[in-house]
Amino acid sequence: MERQVALLIFLLSFGFVLGQVSYTIPEEMSKGSLVGNIAHDLGLQISRLKSGKARIYTEDKAEYIELNADRGLLLVKERIDRETLCGQTTPCALHLQITLEDPIEFFSVTVEINDINDNMPAFKKEEMRFRICESAVIGATFVLERAVDLDVGVNNLKSYNLKPTDNFALKLHNSADGNKNVEMVLQKPLDREKQEQINLVLTAVDGGEPQMSGTMQIVITVLDANDNAPVFTQKTYKATVTENSPKGTVVATVTASDADEGSNSKITYSITNTLDDVRKIFIVNRENGEISLIGNINFE
Repeated sequence: MERQVALLIFLLSFGFVLGQVSYTIPEEMSKGSLVGNIAHDLGLQISRLKSGKARIYTEDKAEYIELNADRGLLLVKERIDRETLCGQTTPCALHLQITLEDPIEFFSVTVEINDINDNMPAFKKEEMRFRICESAVIGATFVLERAVDLDVGVNNLKSYNLKPTDNFALKLHNSADGNKNVEMVLQKPLDREKQEQINLVLTAVDGGEPQMSGTMQIVITVLDANDNAPVFTQKTYKATVTENSPKGTVVATVTASDADEGSNSKITYSITNTLDDVRKIFIVNRENGEISLIGNINFE
């Protein structure tokens, strides 16, 4: 097991010795795995640990690390899942303190938890369905759901691919929140008479070793000519909402029009391609495009 150890010792004027030691370990180590030889790294004798009634304290509620005073070792007490412990926060670390009696000594221990590639990219939907007219113009774009990977760094989501690529190509672009928006772009005309349904697979791939991936099925039903897509009156809508606004407050109204007639001109609105937290706060009226609050906004 690869471990990194850094040691820093300060001598305080009133006789206490304050030591600081740091370790780096991967997540998901089994119970009883070695974190570090704390006695050696702090320059302490095993007898001192015993006579000083060495104890370990943690800032965290769960006790992931334990001290074996008889051997002078820090060991894994409970399996550590970095995603549960720290979420997307990096670096992820446990902060411990070891105390000794007669004389009283304090030692600070930091255990940094490195991410391993133990989560595959995942889509919230197993399948997305589209109904696309055969007269859709080349370059028409269709927003796809993006995947989520709980791992961080190199183990996080890195790329997407779409297969087969006979009619559609994949387009990625960065969003304001730092994630990648995923779109499907029509690059070859559709012909309903030749193919009424098109089945595609969108794959999300991470950058870990071994590489992990997740997939979502895309089912496209090709419709007879409805040759005008809805167009919003604005490319971007901006709105301001005050903190603690009551539920039901209308934040904005988006409006789109469709040059087609009859059922082909009917427009419904939905919020897609955003994080779950946004969907818990806002909802759009499918019929009139009103965006209103359904959750609480608290900027703290």
